Amino acid sequence: MNPIIVLWATPRSTSTAFEWMMRMRGDMVCFHEPFGEAWYHGPEARAPRRSGDQPPTPGLTFDVVLDRLRSAARRRPVFSKEMPHHVDHLWTDEFLATFKHSFIIRDPHKALASMERSYAKQGTTQRFTRHELGFDAQRRLFDLLCDRDGAAPPVLDSDDLLTDPAAMVATYCEAVGIPFIPEALSWEPGDRSEVLWYDRDGSNFHDTLIRSDGLKPQGPSTVPPDELPADVGHLHDAFRSHYEHLHTFRLQPAERRATY
Repeated sequence: MNPIIVLWATPRSTSTAFEWMMRMRGDMVCFHEPFGEAWYHGPEARAPRRSGDQPPTPGLTFDVVLDRLRSAARRRPVFSKEMPHHVDHLWTDEFLATFKHSFIIRDPHKALASMERSYAKQGTTQRFTRHELGFDAQRRLFDLLCDRDGAAPPVLDSDDLLTDPAAMVATYCEAVGIPFIPEALSWEPGDRSEVLWYDRDGSNFHDTLIRSDGLKPQGPSTVPPDELPADVGHLHDAFRSHYEHLHTFRLQPAERRATY
């Protein structure tokens, strides 16, 4: 069976743009949060709320999703972008052994500020729960894999990726054992229906990706210290240590990753 590479992400971490770049390669079967769709919309849904008022999708169980990934890997290498909290009830040795694991992280101040801007743009007071933001589960999964394997899986930092996309994508490709394809870093703006199942209720969390034309150097974003509302600030404090822990192991071009 071909490898199933999974990029474990948190919301607003540049992960969907990275996934779109992987789709542009043309040599992999790519999935967009397939377990997440079951987590929100399947008959075994575990989300605290369903996206929209639509009924469960028949047959969209976690086992069915896993079978789809394995079936695709029998034909070609697979890449899947996923959130670790969507599967934290499935972390058996057998389940984890199915995948080649990698992570993408982002400063929680920037991630939470991006979430708040999205809410404001939509004119909604809806908030993700702490569990849905995924930082806790991402840290737990990372530590679990480090303990299991005796080494840290590859970790991309969003700021590094945005500062030098070509170098960081090349470093990531080397770390997960696939060729680097520079042409995949550019694409045409337009339809992104392959990655928009979450937006089917009109939330449009991926409007920036729809307008984008590639991963281009832009430097890390900056966020004023007081931009986060008071009711979100405590989450930043809670998530900061998780981010800093994974950041210690982040990929850097031509440098060896830290040993866990």
